[in-house]
Amino acid sequence: MDGELLILHAGRHSGRLETVLSAAREGRRSQVWSRLEGPLENRRVLFAVPLDGSGVNHELYSLLAYLRTHPDCLRGCVGGVLADGTGDLYTKSAGRELVLAASLAGCAFPGRPLVEATGDLRNFTVQAKNAGCSLEEAYRRAAADLVRRVLDFAPPRRQRPQLLVLHASSRRTSNTLALWSRCRERLERACEITEIGLRNGTLADCAGCPYTACLHFGERGGCFYGGVMVEEVYPAVRAADGVVLLCPNYNDALPANLTAAVNRLTALYRAAPFEDTAVFAVVVSGYSGGDIVASQVVSAMNMNKGFWLPPQFAMLETANDAGAAVKLPGIEERLERFSGNILEQLSGRR
Repeated sequence: MDGELLILHAGRHSGRLETVLSAAREGRRSQVWSRLEGPLENRRVLFAVPLDGSGVNHELYSLLAYLRTHPDCLRGCVGGVLADGTGDLYTKSAGRELVLAASLAGCAFPGRPLVEATGDLRNFTVQAKNAGCSLEEAYRRAAADLVRRVLDFAPPRRQRPQLLVLHASSRRTSNTLALWSRCRERLERACEITEIGLRNGTLADCAGCPYTACLHFGERGGCFYGGVMVEEVYPAVRAADGVVLLCPNYNDALPANLTAAVNRLTALYRAAPFEDTAVFAVVVSGYSGGDIVASQVVSAMNMNKGFWLPPQFAMLETANDAGAAVKLPGIEERLERFSGNILEQLSGRR
């Protein structure tokens, strides 16, 4: 239904959330559903999630259960999340969990797809100051802008996409790199692929320069700390249509050098938004926890840095011993599906 917004309201209605939703949908064709009772296809969806002080929303958990057990139930959909809480906690984590589940169920998300409102709305202080308005008005504007971006979202398609692959692993032992090498074989005829390894110890993490200093260097395509980020990663990111992060699960977290690279993207992001660049991930865990790492990619790259999130953006596997990942049952079919999805999302063809 072109131009129509579906608001999926997961939980009891609250006065503030209802007021914001009413303002955001004003003048637009929309429907409001209280639950997802079957698959959707090619819809524009705003997930509205109220949270009390506990952060527990049983309707949200029911929605997550449905999304996780019905692959492709959101095929062709584009989504955004509005999380309204009564305290300072849980809005971001709830939004991140929902975006991950919805993406794996086939939903795409534009960059910055989460609008969160904490209990006293202090998280809108900067936006309100910049706009010269109240906290409440800043919240309403953010929600309206999210609705507009969800309805207007149309990711670019390229004849021969530019793909940047970032990793911090050893080719001799890495299951993650072994899986990516199989993907690369399937993609290199259709894509220009650049791989950058971040293992040599020369990558300094972001030290938190003042905003004006960060903006100054970012506008010139650089960063105060220079190095491989400025010399190789920044130019490659600017040229890329998609970025693939190769993410072994280290202590239930992204590898330190990948985390540093994401942090250092702030300078570039201030000058050149990433809204037309997709992010994908290959995540391999030794025993469990791949969803935790994938959710970190969602929050860091999609919610914070503004890369758009394709449907089924991540390949999640579990393998411990070196070489074990490429021997997993059904791995060739999953590699084919993941590689085909990268090409489809960036070029419109498989």
